Amino acid sequence: MAGSKGTATGLSTRYAKALFELARERHALDRTADDLRRLLEAVAVEPALARVIRSPVVPRGELVAAMTALADRLGLSPLVRHFLGLLASQRRLFALRLIAARFAEMLAAHRGEVTAEVVSALPLEEAEMARLRAALEARAGKAVKLETRVDPSLLGGLVVRLGSRMIDASLRSRLKQLELSMKGVG
Repeated sequence: MAGSKGTATGLSTRYAKALFELARERHALDRTADDLRRLLEAVAVEPALARVIRSPVVPRGELVAAMTALADRLGLSPLVRHFLGLLASQRRLFALRLIAARFAEMLAAHRGEVTAEVVSALPLEEAEMARLRAALEARAGKAVKLETRVDPSLLGGLVVRLGSRMIDASLRSRLKQLELSMKGVG
């Protein structure tokens, strides 16, 4: 298994780079990205599958067979099917989520895109996302892909992370600022 987080990160980057290069050579970047997304979704909805992936006691042969069956059931491409089998035989399935994340980052960079993580108190409507995307693209000077999630604890507004920049326009943050300024007055 992984010794440290740094080891897992380095490992995931190497595997993702290898998969990315193979997918690019085969003109299968989009298909590979879609296969990885569907694979992670399947693992997320099947707790037993997630346990098998993390288990150090499942024999390699059974792990490879389970991953091959999963790949067949999901209709994954031969490239991703083989890659999944390799991860299983090398006992590297624990890094699958990180590998998929690194692959997505490489694909976005290849396309000249940046990803913005948007956390909102309520789900954003399509028109709101389009306006936000346009504003972020104007600021970044590149195409922006939005990854959205909902966090009701924000109370209102949103928090946007674009690269190393963070814009916190949440009601929760503004209330904390108000609280701090009121404490300073008394």
